[in-house]
Amino acid sequence: MRAKPTAVALDIDGTLIDHDEGMSPAVLDAVRRTAAQVPVILATGRAWSTTRPVAERLGLPAGGFVVCSNGARTMRFPDGDVVDERTFDPSTVITSVRKYAPNARMAVEESDGTYLVTAPFPDGDLGRDARIRVVGDDELAPQPVTRLIIRDPDQSESDFVHLAERLGLHGVSYFVGWTAWLDIAPEGVDKSTGLKVALAQYDLEPSGLLAIGDGRNDIEMLTYAGLGIAMGSAPDEVKSAADEVTKSVQDDGVATILNRWF
Repeated sequence: MRAKPTAVALDIDGTLIDHDEGMSPAVLDAVRRTAAQVPVILATGRAWSTTRPVAERLGLPAGGFVVCSNGARTMRFPDGDVVDERTFDPSTVITSVRKYAPNARMAVEESDGTYLVTAPFPDGDLGRDARIRVVGDDELAPQPVTRLIIRDPDQSESDFVHLAERLGLHGVSYFVGWTAWLDIAPEGVDKSTGLKVALAQYDLEPSGLLAIGDGRNDIEMLTYAGLGIAMGSAPDEVKSAADEVTKSVQDDGVATILNRWF
């Protein structure tokens, strides 16, 4: 992409902020300058309740959009109006998880941003300010949900890659995270799904979109965008899917890219 991007999509965790929720002044300044010139769309696996504070921290203009829950929800910022929502029935997956990973913890998001969990997640996993309510498996998903999160702190990332294979996931999309974390989404839904909705609101084409991310759940977003940038700490398969690799979040990779045009 030689021309100035017409819109920018940014992942949050591992891209804008580090594992301690820290964001460097350089990145903050670069994003604010960018948002003053073109739409900046946060595209994240987070729920709206933990995405909105990041958008506020960045000072994103009112009337913009954020893509939450790995593309299952596209929301208007800052009022939280749902522009688009995709759901599925996770009951079959929940049953399979209990068969193949009996000690795993599961969570789903309610419409108000509360997480229903089968057991508490490690501190910070669902966001520092996330609201949670512990329920039994049978109460976890009485109605369709935007995503199902599976987590087992005693397992490894590779264990969860194998778990996804054993579960035989059909009719859903899934993303294995950095740790023993598995996101189950409606079939065909990923971050690019929400970005299509958001770009349509602006009457913009994906060819002008610059996207930056670091996780496996960013692959579709990076290939959808006119220019997809992987963070330096991204897994190899994410780097392979990107057009370019920038520095890590600790080295202000996002600022390095945005400073080219903004």
